[in-house]
Amino acid sequence: MTTTPVPGTEPGGWMAREIAEQPQVLDALARDRSAVARIAEHVRRFRPRFVLFAARGSSGHAALYGKYLVEVQLGLPAGAVSPSTTTLYGADPDLRDVLLVAVSQSGGSPDLVEVTESARRRGALTVAVTNTADSPLGSAAEHVLDIGAGPERAVAATKTYTASLLALSLLVSEIRGGVSPDVDRIGELAQRCLDDNAERVDAAAHRLRFAERIVTTARGYSLASAAETGLKLAETSYLVTRSYSGADLLHGPIAAVGSDTVVLAFCGGGPGGTTMSDVLDQVSRRGADVLRVGPLPTHDLVVPALDEDLAPVLEILPLQRLAWRLAVARGLNPDQPAGLRKTTETR
Repeated sequence: MTTTPVPGTEPGGWMAREIAEQPQVLDALARDRSAVARIAEHVRRFRPRFVLFAARGSSGHAALYGKYLVEVQLGLPAGAVSPSTTTLYGADPDLRDVLLVAVSQSGGSPDLVEVTESARRRGALTVAVTNTADSPLGSAAEHVLDIGAGPERAVAATKTYTASLLALSLLVSEIRGGVSPDVDRIGELAQRCLDDNAERVDAAAHRLRFAERIVTTARGYSLASAAETGLKLAETSYLVTRSYSGADLLHGPIAAVGSDTVVLAFCGGGPGGTTMSDVLDQVSRRGADVLRVGPLPTHDLVVPALDEDLAPVLEILPLQRLAWRLAVARGLNPDQPAGLRKTTETR
């Protein structure tokens, strides 16, 4: 089994450490829900008719997960902000009755700050979900939900990503009025997920060591996990990856899938996971190497069984470790990928 590198002295040391910290981060966030309850009460009083998310990168994938939560559990339409409509084109839409949720680990991207300030002026209720409560984004929003992940040194987001997912899940659950019992043991389940997949991750890394074309796919809540996995592999191992909804994969992109393609598929429980069977049958017939992630013992990476809407918090954990493992095996440093910084400022 691979030895975990030492942070600051060996390539990937910080990423490995921060992956391992996630059970404690998630447990702490689940135990202290006072801020979540306070913000949820403001949202209920505001009674939004629409929810908009503003985010980029890994935070954008967390926002995609939030969109599913809002539409399925709150019965409200939800969408993603295009920041450039505000920052570049000066659009000034009426946002009364809109809840704007800005998700940013650093809280420092100027375009997200400007979008949040503008939305607040135009009548939206604004909430920042961030790991840096005293950031410019935290100052711009009316309410701040601090995910409390602690400093993250590796450029590739790991613990801030899963903490953002759990924060969004808790917020939506509090607004709705009921939190899943699985939340109370999320830290324990996260630790089990990491421990049980240690050897499986090594086997998957060996299997993928020469991969050059990777497709990640899922449906439903897990679509965020597919997108985040593709990003992690691209930014740490410089792999060419594409992420598709299982439904979209069959509408054209499958033509490019063949024996030289690895397909990483999320096959959890619930409607999203069960509808992946036909998709994977078709890509398998085309000769693709399919690696399955889900709750069954026969899956390549096994995730503890829990409610479908909470599964993305856990199912990404072995994929983060796979990204780290592949990068280190290829002689790369996932703590400091080429050309990337921890905070990316866009306008």
